[in-house]
Amino acid sequence: MLAPNDLAALNARFDTADTAEVLQWAWDQFGPRAAIGTSFQGAGLAMLHLARRHGLRFPVFTIDTGLLFPETLALKGQLEAFFDCAIEVLTPDLTIDQQAAAHGPNLWERDPDLCCTMRKVLPLQAKLASLACWITGLRRQQADSRADVQVVELHLTATAPGLEIVKLSPMAHWSRDAVWAYLREHRIPYNPLHDRGFRSIGCQPCTRPAGADADERAGRWTGFNKTECGIHTFTTRKA
Repeated sequence: MLAPNDLAALNARFDTADTAEVLQWAWDQFGPRAAIGTSFQGAGLAMLHLARRHGLRFPVFTIDTGLLFPETLALKGQLEAFFDCAIEVLTPDLTIDQQAAAHGPNLWERDPDLCCTMRKVLPLQAKLASLACWITGLRRQQADSRADVQVVELHLTATAPGLEIVKLSPMAHWSRDAVWAYLREHRIPYNPLHDRGFRSIGCQPCTRPAGADADERAGRWTGFNKTECGIHTFTTRKA
């Protein structure tokens, strides 16, 4: 496992490095025990394309909460065809009906933190226990809550006490404009909701259009003091 000095050295090396170099390092270190987790936002799609261009066949997974937009579900199939890869789908233990029976209907309207924990965080935690490296599309420009994202961090898994895995964010220094220029240049399929004013796209009941000038996380959990679902806010150790 990486020591604090290793983290500092890697971040100094990778902070402005070419994303392909960072991805190559991950493949050399971990092979298929490094996986890309994506909700099909722009950065994740650009990163997946870069990996495939350089022959790096990382496994790819996504979380289907049972509340996704039809456009998001359709995009998964388009991306599998475009990238010639299977995208593993993680699902919550409870269906929407089972959650309603246990916690009342429309939990997201009353306690979105609990809803996100059950439908996103817990399925992800179970997956991470099987990996050595979790590759994300986090970028510092996305929101104040992500401004200090490092390229290389350590994540303490919840389902395997004491096990830390590498959390890698190779796109941390990319701007939104750079991401979208890359998507257009390479004609990568993306969620058409972005063309309808949606900045960040999550679950249908908790996502609203926000307009082209809004913060990149705008439109999520309107009416709540909440900007993150929780998958990037549980235990992570920085250099």
